Amino acid sequence: MVGIVVGVPPQYGYPPAPHYRPTPSYPPAPHYKPTPSYSPAPSYQPASYHPTPSYKPSPSYDSHPRYDFNYAVKDDYSGNDFGHQETRDGYNTQGTYYVQLPDGRLQQVTYTVNGDSGYVAEVTYQGEAQYPHYQPSYHPALSYKPAPSYHPTPSYTPGPVYS
Repeated sequence: MVGIVVGVPPQYGYPPAPHYRPTPSYPPAPHYKPTPSYSPAPSYQPASYHPTPSYKPSPSYDSHPRYDFNYAVKDDYSGNDFGHQETRDGYNTQGTYYVQLPDGRLQQVTYTVNGDSGYVAEVTYQGEAQYPHYQPSYHPALSYKPAPSYHPTPSYTPGPVYS
């Protein structure tokens, strides 16, 4: 028995993809305007400012400056030796500072400032500059004895030696 089905076209390939329309998983937001919880509209006018009158005199910052300080550092391990001393009374300032220089001299600066006269300094040096001959303190010793990596061999044969 042979049967033929007529009227149904044959399908080739894949069927068309289905179209899905997902539904939201959350309820939509309500569409209403809530009424305000306050009755009067707020007023944003700044409060008027009326400071209390002050009749005491303002403080004066033009005081007569007066001070005296000094410090000194002497560290034999590092060789640092320096210091400073200064005295001020109003517009009159006097002081001195010193430093030990690497060449062995002591540089001392004595200065004065009196009003608008500017900075007047006198620089003096004590001692004589010493420049000792350089002596390296590190002498590395070889930790291995290098062996030659090339031993040449003669390319000729020596001939007989006649005496």
